Amino acid sequence: MLGIATQDNLVYSQLSCSENLDFFGKIYGLTGTKLKSSIYRCLDSVKLLDYKDETVANLSGGMLRRLNIAIALINSPQLLILDEPTTGLDIEVRYDIWQLILRLKQAGMTILLTTHLLDEAEKLCDRIGIMKRGKIVQEGSLDQLRNIIPAKELVFIQTDDDKKAILLGEKLNLEHRYYQEELVFLFQDKLELQDIIKYFESLNLISIRKENINLQNIYLEVIQHN
Repeated sequence: MLGIATQDNLVYSQLSCSENLDFFGKIYGLTGTKLKSSIYRCLDSVKLLDYKDETVANLSGGMLRRLNIAIALINSPQLLILDEPTTGLDIEVRYDIWQLILRLKQAGMTILLTTHLLDEAEKLCDRIGIMKRGKIVQEGSLDQLRNIIPAKELVFIQTDDDKKAILLGEKLNLEHRYYQEELVFLFQDKLELQDIIKYFESLNLISIRKENINLQNIYLEVIQHN
């Protein structure tokens, strides 16, 4: 019922791709036609069918990661656990792995994904759990987690006097935060940037930008308050 792809690629470098899958398939009790069809299906799903006879030692990092996932799929698991599946990969290969995960989701497979890449979790996950010191401190859909921050929009401000900016924000009934040492004001309404600038025109502004609430903001909010 279970398939696991660890962060380190657990493959035999002296064997070919198909030989690796044959070995792990036999561990799960697959034999004969069922094993051969499963090997074909797994290699095809990770786009390695053309490399079925290639020695693993000759594969690129992205191909190794895809083969590692294929091995986890050899027994057609109901639950697939992926541990940091795109760590250390370049952007193009990351997107290939993302598309593979999305295809598996669409096929109805349940996937438990651990990642430090917040854009990855935001892109792929239906439900997200945020961990601190080994415990889940918040869990829910992205929309549910957005409700943790009491705002419709975030405004990031850089000025030569944060204290003055914070006092001005308090007069305007604006809560503030520091996310990764950036001063942020929590706006209850979405406004045009030119209207937001008017709120702070008495300050010596170095930069100002507004953002919709994303998973990185949510993560920082949760970690700071738990």
